[in-house]
Amino acid sequence: MGILAWIIIGLLAGAIAKAIMPGKDPGGIIITMLIGIAGGLLGGWLGKVIFHVDSIDGFFDLSTWIAAIVGSLILLALYRLITGNRSSHRHA
Repeated sequence: MGILAWIIIGLLAGAIAKAIMPGKDPGGIIITMLIGIAGGLLGGWLGKVIFHVDSIDGFFDLSTWIAAIVGSLILLALYRLITGNRSSHRHA
């Protein structure tokens, strides 16, 4: 797949991850989109490392989308964990 396909998958995976994990994000829509793109790459890499499968088969393969969404969920949860703690300490 080309870089444009990865960007599109990442953007959509980030939106799906946001819908699965609703709540207020400190970064807004731009950060969520960037997390989605990075999450797609992370999910594909984890699929190869952990399950020894090529989870990046093609744009319309279910395994590609599942890997991208799971990666986005992981990064979104980590981002909320890190930035949530920082913003609560600033108000003290």
